Amino acid sequence: MSGTDTSATTASPPADEQSRNVARRARQGRSRRRRRNLALQLGVLVALLAVWWLITAVKLVDPLYLPSPQAVLTAFIDANRCLVVDEASGRTVCGVQNYYLWEHLVASLQRIGIGVALAAVAGIVLGFLMSMWEPANTALAPYLNFLRALPPLGYIGLIIVWVGIGDLSKVLLLFLAAFPPIVVATVDGVRGIRGDYISAARSMGASTSHVLRYVVLPGAAAPILSGIRLAVGFAWTTVVAAELNNGIPGIGGLAYLSGTQLHTSLTIACIIVIGLVAVALDGCIRWIGDRLTPWHGKV
Repeated sequence: MSGTDTSATTASPPADEQSRNVARRARQGRSRRRRRNLALQLGVLVALLAVWWLITAVKLVDPLYLPSPQAVLTAFIDANRCLVVDEASGRTVCGVQNYYLWEHLVASLQRIGIGVALAAVAGIVLGFLMSMWEPANTALAPYLNFLRALPPLGYIGLIIVWVGIGDLSKVLLLFLAAFPPIVVATVDGVRGIRGDYISAARSMGASTSHVLRYVVLPGAAAPILSGIRLAVGFAWTTVVAAELNNGIPGIGGLAYLSGTQLHTSLTIACIIVIGLVAVALDGCIRWIGDRLTPWHGKV
């Protein structure tokens, strides 16, 4: 009887080995899905580029309105190097409007960073206040919804009248674009914490500060990060509006200025850069959120 038990025991793998096999198969499945998704996305991209090239190759659309992919790539490269514009004098021009394209991009990212950082600090503080003190929520919620509904172009002229056309007006506009979603996400995150978690912490002797630090803040962290993610997206889509006036250097200002000068290939290059940076920013924020709140969606 004991020999039978021993053979049965040795026939089946240990539980820890079974769990490792399950985890390995799950990782392999996720890796296959990522490869399939990447192949599908690349396939769609290649198809779009092929259709774009074909339309421009047969001249279905005037190049003034739709330049070829080669022209857009050339405009992007030229915007990031120095070109000789006068062979006789040797005069060279570097970039566009005395700045390389990447310098325009960095200037816009700096404005976005300052505006969103200020909006995050003010929005989280106000969100906690509105979620934990009902009179503040009653008094401020209508004005917050009013601000959230306004398009940036609706008040950019007023901001310029107030603070001028310098960087302060651009940062203020980006701040106003990012502020409402962070406040709303903070309010929803704090109010979404289960009351029994707070009661359990208090029953174990936790003070108000400990409840805020160890229960409320971790519980609301994921929604707040989601709000910051939305805020960055709103602010980035506002960058062109923010840089309509005196927006050089700035990728939005360069896109607008090149469009007014009928430099369509450079305009499309700027639009592509703006879109790619938006995707990269969103991916970075999502990655940071997954690392800071690994428990989100698992409890």
